[in-house]
Amino acid sequence: MMLTRRGLLLSAAALAACSPDQPSFSGIDITGADYAQGFDLPDHNGQRRTLADFKGKVVVVFFGFTQCPDVCPTSMAELAQVKQQLGADGDKLQGIFITVDPERDTGELLKAYMTNFDPSFLALVPTLAQLPDLAKAYKIYYKKVEGKTPTSYTMDHSAGSYVYDGSGRVRLYHRYGSPTEGLVSDVRALLKG
Repeated sequence: MMLTRRGLLLSAAALAACSPDQPSFSGIDITGADYAQGFDLPDHNGQRRTLADFKGKVVVVFFGFTQCPDVCPTSMAELAQVKQQLGADGDKLQGIFITVDPERDTGELLKAYMTNFDPSFLALVPTLAQLPDLAKAYKIYYKKVEGKTPTSYTMDHSAGSYVYDGSGRVRLYHRYGSPTEGLVSDVRALLKG
């Protein structure tokens, strides 16, 4: 049987995918994606932040809002657990929370919210004008849902986390409700990588 050059290349690619050097991730591997490429936003202290600020750390980005009743606090609490489970490597994990409710989520409120979970976690605050382009760049969904009064609205939003390696490349997407052990394992793999 004779293999063509294309056949050889495909065979080599298939073998490389099975290589023991390639980590097996718990999250969805989106390495090389053309979305979720980064941010340039002020944090809850007013300091501009980009992925370059966290070089050498695994960064986990979650979109939410402080008045979220369940998904957001659960996700941030689980991320704090992941940091604890990493032990000595916990300081190499950076939690980032990007608000989809900049109308109500002030820097002061976001700082208090982050401190509830881990003082090293940062909240980023896009303007209302920046939010649509940011959502498109991350392929996330958000929508304001009116309440009984103008200030009692809620926000529908996507509920997963993007994971970046120490070089600032997007690598994984973790769905809401995924076991924390999987994220711990993935962070460890990315720290080795």
